[in-house]
Amino acid sequence: MFEAADKDQKTEAPTEKRKREAVEKGDVLQSRELGTALVVLAGAAWLALAGPWLVGALEEMLRASLTFDSSAVSDFDPSRALLMMLGIIALPVVVLFGLTMLAAIGTPAALGSLGFRWGAVAFKGNKLNPLSGIKRIFGMQGLIELGKSLAKVLVLGAVGWWLIADQAGLMVGLGGQDIRTAIGDLGGSFVFAVLVMALALVAIAAIDIPAQIFQRSGRLKMTKDEVKREHKENEGSPELKATLRRKQHEMSASGRKAVAEATVVLTNPTHFAVALRYRPGFDAAPVVVAKGRGVIADQIRQLARESAVPMLSYPQLTRAIYYTSRTNQMIRDDLYLAVATIIAFVFNIDRAMAEGISQPDIAVPEAARFDEDGRQTG
Repeated sequence: MFEAADKDQKTEAPTEKRKREAVEKGDVLQSRELGTALVVLAGAAWLALAGPWLVGALEEMLRASLTFDSSAVSDFDPSRALLMMLGIIALPVVVLFGLTMLAAIGTPAALGSLGFRWGAVAFKGNKLNPLSGIKRIFGMQGLIELGKSLAKVLVLGAVGWWLIADQAGLMVGLGGQDIRTAIGDLGGSFVFAVLVMALALVAIAAIDIPAQIFQRSGRLKMTKDEVKREHKENEGSPELKATLRRKQHEMSASGRKAVAEATVVLTNPTHFAVALRYRPGFDAAPVVVAKGRGVIADQIRQLARESAVPMLSYPQLTRAIYYTSRTNQMIRDDLYLAVATIIAFVFNIDRAMAEGISQPDIAVPEAARFDEDGRQTG
């Protein structure tokens, strides 16, 4: 019962295939809070920098609309007058629209989620299920969204209250000023309020983004059975089979000679195989002449048997060399001692067998310990 429960637990990190499928279905990293914050921040920046420009354009539009002569009455054209009025303020408004669009597009770009995906807009029948909708509303995700909304209302409400209390004296005194000065002061207070609100939204987004990353990571996690099933499916794919055939051909052509010259072949004992060569006076350190897993490992072992190359089973060390060294390169420094102990045994293997001496025990450094999937276990 406990084993079944463990199998159903999603404890494994998502594979690249799982991540790719999630993206194709529209499950990408996204933050509404960041999008809102960037749009409001872009609008606040525009108000701070281009606000006087818009006020000047509105003033010019009002002046032009209230100024006319006899030709304006005799040749009255409403559409031309309307276009002329709108043309005066068109440029500031277009700049504002462009900034907000840029901020909206910049949100998914900043999160690495920019792009159109048909899976996100495809029909999903479960969306029409009332029970699924109720579960989304009252489930954990719904509660999280409700908490975020309440926190946003409280934060922005507190900021707004502080702004009103701070600017109350200034707003009361506006009635004693001339209209131009009063409008300028009021506009400055408004711009300041929008900027502060935008920065408060940015602070909320800074909390929301790590939360979204954590939630998406939890959604994509896999069970051990799902990882194993996907691995089996990948092994049966035509692309992988073609790659294996190519590697087998390469092994039969050039690998045969390399394995024949090897000093020892280390095995897992069935999944991995690594052929090492060490020639005193020629090799500065043991060199990996061939390595492989699965079918390639079987072929390395077969070639070693045909060439009478000693084979020893050292699962942990075999995986360490497989994942840390390349073919025709020396092994990693921290594996020298373990491999040197084995090679010393191999050089005297005839005497060791005659005297009944078993293969030596070796220690693999924690930094070089891997499981069969290449994840460090040390």
